[in-house]
Amino acid sequence: MREPAFSALVGRVTAGLAAQRGGLDIVPYDWGAAHGATLAAGGASLPPRSGTTRGLGDGPAGSDPSDETAAIWAALYADPYAELALAAAGTGPAVERPPGSLPPQQRIRALLTALAAQGDAPAAELGPGLARAATDLAAHPLLGPAADALEPADLAVLAARSLTARLIADALDAGSPLVPVGGTRDAVTDRIAEALGAPPRGAERGLRSCLLRTAGAVAARAVERRRHALTEAAHPAAGDILRYLSRGAAFRDGLRTLVAGLAPPVAVVGHSLGGIIALDTLISAPLPQVGLLVTAGSQGPFLYESGSLPSLEHPAPLPSHVPAWLNLYDPRDLLGYLGAGLFRGRVTDVAVDSGQPFPAAHSAYWTNPAVYRHIVDHLP
Repeated sequence: MREPAFSALVGRVTAGLAAQRGGLDIVPYDWGAAHGATLAAGGASLPPRSGTTRGLGDGPAGSDPSDETAAIWAALYADPYAELALAAAGTGPAVERPPGSLPPQQRIRALLTALAAQGDAPAAELGPGLARAATDLAAHPLLGPAADALEPADLAVLAARSLTARLIADALDAGSPLVPVGGTRDAVTDRIAEALGAPPRGAERGLRSCLLRTAGAVAARAVERRRHALTEAAHPAAGDILRYLSRGAAFRDGLRTLVAGLAPPVAVVGHSLGGIIALDTLISAPLPQVGLLVTAGSQGPFLYESGSLPSLEHPAPLPSHVPAWLNLYDPRDLLGYLGAGLFRGRVTDVAVDSGQPFPAAHSAYWTNPAVYRHIVDHLP
């Protein structure tokens, strides 16, 4: 946390604790300003943002078509039925069809069943699972409404993307290091689409392109926001973590010097990397003034269990001079870990639910009144 956000955080924590108990002195430790990472070459190591050529492809002005395509697939990997839901939501009044014609639902289900009968061969480059994915899609409750809303060729392409996304998502979930490149993915998608009744690529796509623009514009903006966040995370947040793990002595020495000048009893409160610094400092050598360690959204237990905590390697026990430890975690915070199972009898894990999804949950501790109540209840 750097300025101006750090001062805002200190103010919020001070007010939150004061609402629970008066007379507390809050002493901030701005380790980021003193010891945090800096980009010494002005960010020369960061890749540039994606191109902003105007007018290419079907995406919004200023977008990169390849980014939009990647964004669409990212949304489909998260939910292979996402486009199916979009199409089903657009279902209008039933269309009267010629007598004897095959209902669209029946036709696509028959084609999916035939595809499943071929096993995994039509999508061998993507790995196993096509037969199961095709069978599941044929039985999906959204397939019927989507079939009513789309022309058969458009539905075939949508279904093919759904099947391809399902196979790649399964590979990602399994931790496969062999996810295919986009060209292979697209070739398999075209092959499946033709098996489901779509014309060869290059034919007029009509509503299919409209669906892509609808889903893609939203997804592309989401990916651009995520790219910006990840780029900014390279400095200072990710850089601070790496710098601490490689050269953390200065961080710990600064905290030790600060605490040594305070009158007891002292509670050291740390969020995220701050909690790691606090834990490491208290493990390294006794600080008699400190009667309570509080961590929120802490990766300290994970670093210890994985053998990455600088001051203590698993399975060594927590030194006896480490004070009582209150570890607050939000069940939806993917960066918050538990300590009680690693240091039995030495850590109190307490869940605090902000009602936010990740990553917002990682930043919502200090607006949650329950956090302050738990801290005050454990103060020495």
